[in-house]
Amino acid sequence: MTTTLKQLGPEIDALLPKLAAIYKDLHQHPELSMQEFRTASIAADHLKTLGYEVSEGLGTTGVVGILKNGSGPVVMLRADMDALPMAEKTGLPYASQAIGEMPDGSKTPVSHMCGHDLHVAWLMGAAELLADHRSLWHGTLMVVFQPGEEIGQGALAMIADMKDDFPKPDIILGQHVMVGKAGTVGYRAGAILSAGDSVHIKFHGKGAHGSMPQNAIDPVMIAAYSAVRLQTIVSRETAPLDSAVLTIGSIQAGTKENIIPDDAILKLNMRSYKDTVRDKMIRSVKRICCCESHASGAGDPEIEFIDSYPVTVNDQQATERLSEQFIAHFGERCFETQPATASEDFSQFGRHWQVPYVFWFIGGTDPQVWLKAEKAGAIETIPANHSSQFTLHLEETIQAGLEAMVVAALTWSAVR
Repeated sequence: MTTTLKQLGPEIDALLPKLAAIYKDLHQHPELSMQEFRTASIAADHLKTLGYEVSEGLGTTGVVGILKNGSGPVVMLRADMDALPMAEKTGLPYASQAIGEMPDGSKTPVSHMCGHDLHVAWLMGAAELLADHRSLWHGTLMVVFQPGEEIGQGALAMIADMKDDFPKPDIILGQHVMVGKAGTVGYRAGAILSAGDSVHIKFHGKGAHGSMPQNAIDPVMIAAYSAVRLQTIVSRETAPLDSAVLTIGSIQAGTKENIIPDDAILKLNMRSYKDTVRDKMIRSVKRICCCESHASGAGDPEIEFIDSYPVTVNDQQATERLSEQFIAHFGERCFETQPATASEDFSQFGRHWQVPYVFWFIGGTDPQVWLKAEKAGAIETIPANHSSQFTLHLEETIQAGLEAMVVAALTWSAVR
């Protein structure tokens, strides 16, 4: 594999400026979840010029390219496309100035502060290299540009549209740029990303004048007691060796100090690394909120799951197979990483087809910034994904991600 990539060295070097230009263009034109029409069109047009069979509009804006190259495994490569509803404050010459529209009609700044623009550029580059060098591999290459990762809807939406016309992959591969020294690759067998669930809970009380609480069922108190009791899900209901996080990010109620409102809204987010822990936490949230509501004389609250992500669990054997190739190619730049508390819907594809998948990280931080922060014991001060200051050291990061994706594909499909 290392020999193969060395053979492609000059072409990789020539491709990097093109991918950097694609990245900067996408960075300046971010699109919100399930609105990635321009991005999808760019990806689809690129695949068509390379000879892929292209399907568009899957799960709203998703794109799938199929390239058949004789008998062999079906290898799926995936990238997500959507941006975030937030302003960019990096000061880069190609920083986003875009304004988008949320589903409720409100306007918001939009920016690629998670790195999905780079993911698209990586996959476009890998698709091009593999299409131009079909003598190096055999089988079927399936490249997937997915919408709506940031809201946890895109993968399932695409799956719903991908009927029997699409081949079942033998392996599913994906990667994400993260804070880390640019050019490094972090792999891990087992759980690498947490499950994530965001919940909105609306408690229904009975409003009254603030001076007459006996006439009310106070939803603020119900929300407050629930907020305290919900913290015991981690401290008292989760085993100490099972990692879990429950964060209450918002309690909203009322308009004036002397009015007891009719309703109160509590918003929380949960993270876990096991399906069993996740399922238990969800049941506990429902139990606690309903019981606290009933204890105050109110009915059941409205409990709505806004977005949900399953835990990403890399297949053991597939990860070992891939890590051998990563180590051979990247050497000391490749390492076994710790799990991240971020969440992804990437695993939905593997869960749907019941096939192995592997997800890994590419470091994107300026090496000098990384080394300085590492020396000071202050890695956490580096602006990370979803920060308005999140920036990438492009040259090493683009090359490492491109090479990692090609190495991964060839791990299963290379001509031996």
